[in-house]
Amino acid sequence: MNDITSIKILDSLFDGVYFVDCERRITYWNPAAERLSGYSKSDMIGHCCADNLLRHVDADGVELCLNGCPLAASISDGKPRESSVFLHHKFGHRVAVSVRTSPVRDDQGMIIGAVEIFTDNSSALQLLRELETLKHEVYQDALTSIGNRRYGEVTLSTRIYEWQEHSHPFGLLFLDVDHFKLFNDNYGHRQGDEVLIMVAKSISSSLRNMDVVARWGGEEFVIILPGATPVIVKSIAERVRMLIASSFISRGAENLRVTVSIGGTVCRIGESAESIVKRADELMYRSKLDGRNRVTID
Repeated sequence: MNDITSIKILDSLFDGVYFVDCERRITYWNPAAERLSGYSKSDMIGHCCADNLLRHVDADGVELCLNGCPLAASISDGKPRESSVFLHHKFGHRVAVSVRTSPVRDDQGMIIGAVEIFTDNSSALQLLRELETLKHEVYQDALTSIGNRRYGEVTLSTRIYEWQEHSHPFGLLFLDVDHFKLFNDNYGHRQGDEVLIMVAKSISSSLRNMDVVARWGGEEFVIILPGATPVIVKSIAERVRMLIASSFISRGAENLRVTVSIGGTVCRIGESAESIVKRADELMYRSKLDGRNRVTID
């Protein structure tokens, strides 16, 4: 098989594929990598993968390009690796991907670089499939493409029924973008809309397959967590907060960022949809009073 045939095969793959040399400079970037990351071949070829581009972070918010890069590790020790990370999309949001890295060797067996293959691992796709299956556009938020308030209320009513009838627990997060009015005043409503889309996508990427996120109104979001204990509610809330805080939209030399305040709770005996939302909302405001960009759980 010649090099041209090999390139054509790589170009046709559904998974993102790119090659780097030993300095981690990108030498090949396939069309699927463009689709998954938003970065074109011309954006990437010749650049180091850590040059303010993909900026992989793990579930704890560690920037792997600076500390723990799997490509660098494969180049160093010659071993393949597999992990789940969150890449930075060109449009600003984080995308959950499964990453596999392997060293690339020459004919003499010397390592001359590495290859990374990454696959979309986002639960956002699962939510979109569920929304499409319902075939009710009334349940989808027109701006962010996640569930709208009505979808959230229907899902919440179902969880309340399952709790009352079958004791199936669930948790609820109420999330609000910090200083969003000020952001709109400074950058305009168009940029504000882009930030809301970024926030919605980052939330969706951080959730489990069974979780549901809905835009409650304006810059407010509700996340419903089936089967969640207080510990799980806290863990997911912190992950959501961290991923949003580490996301940004590049505008020239400036990276536009926002943070969120989150209130979280679990269902209680005699709970109604109104009471659990009210409690989570009040906890969110406590997060704002305590300094914003934080989580309060009760």
